[in-house]
Amino acid sequence: MRYSDAFIYTLREDPADAELISHKLMTRAGMIMKVASGIYNYLPLGLRVIRKIEDIIREEMTREGVAELLMPGTIPAELWKESGRWDYYGDELLRLKDRKQNEFCLGPTHEEVVVDVARRSVKSYKQLPTSLYQFQSKFRDERRPRFGLMRGREFIMKDAYSFHASEECLNDMYWRMHAAYTRVFNRMGLTFRPVEADSGAIGGDVTHEFHVLADSGEDKIIYCPSCDYAANVEKAKAKRSTEFTAIPSNAPALAEVETVGIMSIEDVSAFLKVESTQCIKMVVMKIDDNKFVGCLIRGDLELNEVKLRNFFRSNTIETPSDVELRDNKFACGYMGPINLEGKISLVADYSIMDITSGVIGANRENWHITGCVPARDLADMTYGDFATAGAGDKCPTCGETMADCRGIEVGQVFKLGTKYSAAMSMTYLDQNGKTATPTMGCYGIGVTRTAASAIEQNHDDNGIIWPREIAPFQVHIMALDPKDESVIGLAKEFHDKFESLKLDCLLDDRDERPGVKFKDADLIGCPLQVIIGGKSLKNGEIEVKLRRAGEKRMVAVDGAFDSILEILNSIA
Repeated sequence: MRYSDAFIYTLREDPADAELISHKLMTRAGMIMKVASGIYNYLPLGLRVIRKIEDIIREEMTREGVAELLMPGTIPAELWKESGRWDYYGDELLRLKDRKQNEFCLGPTHEEVVVDVARRSVKSYKQLPTSLYQFQSKFRDERRPRFGLMRGREFIMKDAYSFHASEECLNDMYWRMHAAYTRVFNRMGLTFRPVEADSGAIGGDVTHEFHVLADSGEDKIIYCPSCDYAANVEKAKAKRSTEFTAIPSNAPALAEVETVGIMSIEDVSAFLKVESTQCIKMVVMKIDDNKFVGCLIRGDLELNEVKLRNFFRSNTIETPSDVELRDNKFACGYMGPINLEGKISLVADYSIMDITSGVIGANRENWHITGCVPARDLADMTYGDFATAGAGDKCPTCGETMADCRGIEVGQVFKLGTKYSAAMSMTYLDQNGKTATPTMGCYGIGVTRTAASAIEQNHDDNGIIWPREIAPFQVHIMALDPKDESVIGLAKEFHDKFESLKLDCLLDDRDERPGVKFKDADLIGCPLQVIIGGKSLKNGEIEVKLRRAGEKRMVAVDGAFDSILEILNSIA
């Protein structure tokens, strides 16, 4: 394609509202244009990248036997009410009414619609398993859209769904899709990591996220360098004892100690001259219907709110204010598991099981209790993993020390079970002629987010450095003097040869200064630049630049196309 036809308008300055490099560079390179908060035009250059990503995904979905369809972006409320998500999903669900006052939403995800498709089509076990996918614009009314395509309100997503007659069949498809996603991101030339994750609003018990690794990532990933264990911090576990340490023969008795104005773990540790690991703090949270729940956890650790929410199977979890706590007779800064009088559901983290003489709150202001031995004093509690794991903790799989990194979530696979099929009364006749409910899987890739994350991982001070497979064009030819017939003639010849080989090529035929063309080429970031100028042609040479390495090579005009093609094929 010729630059003069490509509708590319680059900017020299970063947009004022851009924070992430992908937002800055996609806007400056003329790939996206803001329409409203979190909503963007995908301009021709950016759309080419999106379509390249879609093509890779489509090929891998076809390889796994998943059929493509297209569901509507506007969904009737009745389907969401059937699943129970109409009220649960919250303010991110954009609700609207038509002229007849019928309620609809703009689809943030399509589980309900695909179940409706399947329940009207699948009647027998002979039609299972079956799998469907689509590319569709989603809308989630983010409270604070930001970072360009990284966290917008409208975005393009590939979502796939599978229906099965058995857990074994679902498990097989789950790992096939896991492998397919691994191939997808490898083909895109991205450095990524699949990690265990929390299923969030989608539901299901088993899920993995795929993260492109980048320092700008919103998510923290905990991983083990010595084995394959990796998890989102919301899900990550650490190796801890799940058995009580034996009660010492000289275990101290419980004793109240006055601690006036001393409330934090740090202050309690200093005042009582004990390590923070000997302190047991009680963290109180508020879940659905303003119910209070609490967790006892070692003083040096942080509560993982997602784990606590999942344990109580609640939809929401939040930190109550000090006013709310005091109104409900909790002694802020001095809370503990003694004298609770049944006003709170309380659990304990495994981390306190090996404490043999701990400090707890006395549940009255200005007092703590020493000599707490959980094996003796808290033995009847429900114990579990409620702590936030981090770098330095021991791996739950191999026991080695774990590390952390940042990641950008670009894909996720779920085992949904019967969450939606049962709620929406989808049934089929099994081999015995009996009515059964299929189990489901769900598999998503954020297409536009993947494009942005690729830039977060692949850029320099001059602009984008696209991996070859998802670059808008593989070759960027610059005719430095388009009025020189020998220059523009050879540039057109090379352009047409690349296009005939189905290799995308951009020919910069503008009447612009060479410096402008060089800057735009680096900003746009195509893997290979071919620079044709009158001066070099007179010397019988053409300049070739590898965008990633910044390396420049001179090739002889005779046989230049074959030489350039060979260089292009060497680029990953």
